[in-house]
Amino acid sequence: MIEETSAGIVIFRKEESKKLFLLLHYPSGHWDFVKGKMEKGEKTHETAIRETKEETGITDIIFVENFEEWINYNFKHQGELVQKKVVFFLAETKTKEIEISHEHSGYTWMDYNSAMEKTTFDNAKTVLTKAQKLLSNTL
Repeated sequence: MIEETSAGIVIFRKEESKKLFLLLHYPSGHWDFVKGKMEKGEKTHETAIRETKEETGITDIIFVENFEEWINYNFKHQGELVQKKVVFFLAETKTKEIEISHEHSGYTWMDYNSAMEKTTFDNAKTVLTKAQKLLSNTL
């Protein structure tokens, strides 16, 4: 079994009185947040920042304190079981127009309720709910 660790960010921006969350469309069909594999020697925040820049072109992120959510899941890659751990942070951006990488087929900015409907995986919905709860209490 292969073990992998990734890091990502639940990115949001404010538009008038609303908070909009960024979802990326992956070629396999699911909608999820920015995330990617840690490279040797990287810290989790460094991976999250690098992946955000590579996948969206966004460089103006401000992390929200006290948000670090870990999820675990398994999948098969080329016949081998992969055990994946992913940490998600929460960050705000002012960037509206993004440039997605070749790794994705689209993106959208959505309010919490719409993002909950569009997000594919239950673990991502859980992370989004925790992000929304923190933002509701602090912003």
